[in-house]
Amino acid sequence: MTPNKIIRSKRRTISISINEDAELVVRAPKKLSIEKIQDFIYEKEKWINKKKKLIEDQMKDTSLNQNKLLYLGFLFPITLNQTSSKKLIFSGEEFISNSNNPEILSLSIKKWYKNKFKEIAIPRLNYFADKYNLSVNQIRIKEQKTMWGSCSSKNNINLNYLLIMAPMDVIDYVIIHELVHTIHRNHSVNFWKSVESIMPNFKEAKRWLKENGYKLRRL
Repeated sequence: MTPNKIIRSKRRTISISINEDAELVVRAPKKLSIEKIQDFIYEKEKWINKKKKLIEDQMKDTSLNQNKLLYLGFLFPITLNQTSSKKLIFSGEEFISNSNNPEILSLSIKKWYKNKFKEIAIPRLNYFADKYNLSVNQIRIKEQKTMWGSCSSKNNINLNYLLIMAPMDVIDYVIIHELVHTIHRNHSVNFWKSVESIMPNFKEAKRWLKENGYKLRRL
């Protein structure tokens, strides 16, 4: 099995991953031989094949297409109304766009998603922070390629606005996850106990994100 990409750096260890295009990516030390890289791939071949099949199946998923948008865990149709004064609106039952130009529509969707996520997520984060006496410095809303959220050592929290496509309990889970990092910096037993004390059903939300997260990244 030949890797699609080999990324060399000053790192000391070798790692492999399957990206969103089902490509095998190897990260390796600068001087590690191709033979040793191939040996490592051979050792992990079972995991690689399983992961590649999962990604390939996700790529074939036809439940999402250009005529529907995910919002809070539900799919809603997009219709065209060129007389609409706004680029994109949500009626409660459907999204209405005044343009069928793919680039314009994509930008409109991203802007709408980001604004709506701010409107929903920031009050939820403040609610949990106040209720459980958790200190937050800054809140940033942005699109992140690999993370749904993060918390810095200064208690600055980043949230990925693509989460607006997930159910509300999944949004709450990511918010709570990052808030708990303000007191537990790693994923220790105490960290997960704290998450569970705030959200007893967090495992269901975590599982949903693991199984469906790829759908949110298709935007």
